[in-house]
Amino acid sequence: MSKTLEKTTRAWKEAKQTLSVPRCEPEYDRLVSILDELLDKIGNNERHPLARLAETIATLIEAYEDEHVQMPEGDAISALRLLMEEHGLKQKDMKEIGSQGIVSEMLNGKRKLNTTQIKKLSKRFHVSPAVFID
Repeated sequence: MSKTLEKTTRAWKEAKQTLSVPRCEPEYDRLVSILDELLDKIGNNERHPLARLAETIATLIEAYEDEHVQMPEGDAISALRLLMEEHGLKQKDMKEIGSQGIVSEMLNGKRKLNTTQIKKLSKRFHVSPAVFID
């Protein structure tokens, strides 16, 4: 067995709870909670050492959601538009992610959501942060 595989095998006992596709809602909820904590820690720093872990966990969450949760079709901005429409919200109502001008730029594809905005939107709409990650 290669040294890399040996190290991975030893680490897997601890990591499997965080790095496995969730099979039930409690496992899914746990991963969403872990992703929320990671996004708090990472903030806007896309070069943070844990940024790739957050990306991996978002992918695992997405795998569960693809199978078990009906999500809006499309990209993050389409999902945001749909959620705003469903909740009767206008650009001016989205102050937690920025000014009306910033929200306009996002909705028009001129600006991407950052991790802080994703976390705030996730909490506001009670959805997984993965909904807003392209």
